[in-house]
Amino acid sequence: MFDRFYLALLGFGALAAVGLSLVWPQGLGDRSPAPFGHEPVQRTPAMQAAMRRETEAAQRRVDQAREAVRNIQNQAIAPSQ
Repeated sequence: MFDRFYLALLGFGALAAVGLSLVWPQGLGDRSPAPFGHEPVQRTPAMQAAMRRETEAAQRRVDQAREAVRNIQNQAIAPSQ
């Protein structure tokens, strides 16, 4: 008798989850099917430009850090007098 209620409740929960997935806004990934969803945030031109700027800034910081390490190593090997 308990199985009848449990399995019915489990089936209803599964249907509710599928129904909710059809109308709930998606995250930052791919676009949802036609009547639902919106353009993913990461695909907008403004976000693409912001991500590109962030990547370039991070690369500049890495290059500066590497250059600083090289300078320190060069001074340790052959100190200028």
